Amino acid sequence: MSFYDSLEAGTQIDSYRIETPVARSGMASIFRAVDTRDGRVVALKIPHPDLEADPILYDRFQREAGIGEKLDHPKVMRVYGGEERSRVYMVMEWCEGRLLRNILDEGRMPQERALRITIGVLDALDYIHAHGVVHRDLKPENIMVDENDNIKLIDFGIAGDSGARRLTYANFTATLGTPNYISPEQVKGKRGDGRSDIYSMGVILYEMLTGKLPFSGPTPMAAMNDRMLNPPVPPRVADPTVSPQLQEVLYRALEREPKNRYATAHEFAHDLEHLDQVGVEDRPEITNWQKRKSHLTRKILYYTGLALIPVVVLLLMVLLSHRR
Repeated sequence: MSFYDSLEAGTQIDSYRIETPVARSGMASIFRAVDTRDGRVVALKIPHPDLEADPILYDRFQREAGIGEKLDHPKVMRVYGGEERSRVYMVMEWCEGRLLRNILDEGRMPQERALRITIGVLDALDYIHAHGVVHRDLKPENIMVDENDNIKLIDFGIAGDSGARRLTYANFTATLGTPNYISPEQVKGKRGDGRSDIYSMGVILYEMLTGKLPFSGPTPMAAMNDRMLNPPVPPRVADPTVSPQLQEVLYRALEREPKNRYATAHEFAHDLEHLDQVGVEDRPEITNWQKRKSHLTRKILYYTGLALIPVVVLLLMVLLSHRR
């Protein structure tokens, strides 16, 4: 039996005693544990055995720990370092509350609450971006909300650190983020920057307000293609109680081109806090949103064009022969 298989309540790892399992992912499992030195409750993130044997995944795990240890903000989950350990694992702050995903599964939320949570997340994003970190996988599953709507940003598994060397993961789709919340530039395979997180937060706010996603499709790939070709369904169509000013803020966060988005999380939060000062643009995508493009249409036009090439060549040859 491996060490990982033996993990259960009461297992001691260095000075930490495991109490109960909390979550399991493809890379690691998280356990609630107690630091026996001072009684502090923590979360242990312990990698699966195959991760330690894979240099790419192992490097990713170590990078996540390194990024987490340098961040210290009340809205960002702490990662504790600075001690000798007998094996590879992370010691993290124990966060009380519920995942935003679980809250959203109960339906859309009141606008006031959605804005409060969003502004909290944007405060956390503003901090990590100022420290050279881009989350790159912002989604409701990575936002913890307590009973007072205070938030904790969690899981920096595919975060980018501008101060670290660039890592490339061949065929490792997890680094792209989650399909429903991924930015257009990430769909194109680019690393993205802080504006990619702003885009993802725009999608999350849209979902909190309307109970729906701004882009959709029968498959994750189709949903990603939808955001590459079409504007979002206007928020006021999805929910008429959304004000024109709030709709404008969402459009600015969800711009396809990063240069047209909010440049910083602080700017995004400022407009949410001062909606009465937001100027509403005359956007054609609000009136033309139902004219949806698809890659199928593109393919039909492409292959139709190819099929017409020999016809055009034949017509040219006929015309030339007649001129002679």
